[in-house]
Amino acid sequence: MIDGFTEERIDVGDLTLNVQIGGSGPPLVLLHGYPQNHHCWAKVAAQFAKSFTCIVPDLRGYGLSDAPADNDAHSVYSKRQMARDIVGLLDALQLSSAYILGHDRGARVAYRMALDHPELVLKLGIIEIVPTGDFWAAWNADLAMKAYHWTFLAQDAPLPERMIGADARSYIDWTLSAWVLDKSLDVFEPAALESYRTQAEDPARLHAMCADYRAGATFDRALDEADRAKGRQIQCPMKFLYGEGGFPAQTGDPGSVWRDWAPDLTIESCISGHFVMEENPAAVIACFERFFLQH
Repeated sequence: MIDGFTEERIDVGDLTLNVQIGGSGPPLVLLHGYPQNHHCWAKVAAQFAKSFTCIVPDLRGYGLSDAPADNDAHSVYSKRQMARDIVGLLDALQLSSAYILGHDRGARVAYRMALDHPELVLKLGIIEIVPTGDFWAAWNADLAMKAYHWTFLAQDAPLPERMIGADARSYIDWTLSAWVLDKSLDVFEPAALESYRTQAEDPARLHAMCADYRAGATFDRALDEADRAKGRQIQCPMKFLYGEGGFPAQTGDPGSVWRDWAPDLTIESCISGHFVMEENPAAVIACFERFFLQH
C-alpha cells in the first residue's frame, strides 16, 4: 500500500479494480504504466494528497486488479475499455468528474478517457508519451531499438508470454534499468520493485501486459488514426511532461505532436528517463500540483 492510503476492491462493472485512496480535496486519479502498478506513484502521492483526494487504481490486468483473458479483436485491453473502467470507478465513488494524470500506458488510458468522456475530465496530465498512432508513425531504426517491446509484446500469444515467463524477474529488471536515465534500479523503492517483478511472474498478468500492447498495435492505433481523420481534439486543459532521456524526446518535437490533439496545452520537460515519478518526483510535483490547483 501507499503510505497513508487505504486499499479498496471496487466493482467497476465488468471487473473489480484494486484501488488506493488517500488525501482530501478535489479528486485526482493517478494512472500507472507498464511494467508497473500503483506503486509507481508512491514518491509523489503523499504530496498530492495534501491538496487532492488521490485515487490510484491498478489498471485491469496489473497489480491486484482483475486480469481477464484477451479476445481476438484485442479490445479487452484497449485503452477505450480501460478508460471505461475508470469511468466505472468514478461512478462507484459517486464522482461526477476528476482531474486525471497518467504515465505511460496509464497516460494512453487518460487521453482516451478525455476524448471519449470529455464531461468527466476536468484537466488532463500526461507524462512521457505521445499518442499511440503518432508514436507508431514516428518509428525509425533508433526508436525501434529503444522501443522494441512495442512489437515484441504485441506478437501473437503465447510467444512473448513464454519467452518472458522463462525468467520474468530478469526481464523486468532489464526493462526497468534500460529506461532509467542512469541505467540503475536504485531509483525504485524495494517494495515497488518487488511488486513489479512478482506481477510479471503471474501468468495471467503477464498475458494481460502483452494484451495491452497487442491492443496498442491494433485497436488503439486504428482508433487514434480514425480520430485524427475526424479532427477530434481534447477539450480540457492539458499539461504534458516528458523526460529529456525518455521515449517522446526520441520523436523529434513531442510538443508539436500534442498540439494537434490538445488546443489548450502547456509543455514541460525535466531531467529524467522514462520513469519520471520515481527518477525525478520533485519535477512531477512541481509541474502538476500547480496545474491542477489553478482554476
